[in-house]
Amino acid sequence: MRVLVICDDYWHPGSVVKDGLKPLEDSGMEFVYVEDMRDFELNTIKEYPVVILSKSNNISSSNTEKWATEEAQKVFDSYVSNGGGLLAIHSGTAGYGEAGIIRDILGGVFTHHPEQCPVMVEAKGEHAITQGFTPFNLKDEHYFMEIDDNDKIHVFLTSTSEHGTQPAGWTKEYGTGRVCVLTPGHNLEVWLDKGFQVLLKNAINWCIEKE
Repeated sequence: MRVLVICDDYWHPGSVVKDGLKPLEDSGMEFVYVEDMRDFELNTIKEYPVVILSKSNNISSSNTEKWATEEAQKVFDSYVSNGGGLLAIHSGTAGYGEAGIIRDILGGVFTHHPEQCPVMVEAKGEHAITQGFTPFNLKDEHYFMEIDDNDKIHVFLTSTSEHGTQPAGWTKEYGTGRVCVLTPGHNLEVWLDKGFQVLLKNAINWCIEKE
């Protein structure tokens, strides 16, 4: 299965995402990476069953201009609402507070984080994405999120640190497409944790499944 991965921004190097997804290649997943949005024709996302967004609203790591123009957001809206799968990981929720369409697709966005600290990530209830998942406690950016409509999302994961507890993973139906958000993942150690690897694999598979 070919998966499109949009990554790399000023604060989050694409190498972390690439190294973090590499173990999943053994399960038959082929990842196609886009790091500079100026080099990519957005309309081609329809060629992929699922897109991973792990990039804040920067064109590239050296260009902090916003890539999520109104036109670009409409492409994502069409893609997901017509059956595409979208998995937003960590920075894929950052910088989109004013990007109304992307924000609506995600169901919530990053607002801030304290200094990196130990963060406990645990399942909340039962969900297909947490099958086989084991909790982990690792140093990370503890993302604080602003949820727009709790009735439209299903929170299946929480993150807790000395600063409090936040939703760390949720799913949402958008048109005929599926959306999943995972907020951990600033450091490679988090990506390579066995528990997070389970979440990544299950989330990708969930995003392409249909009821």
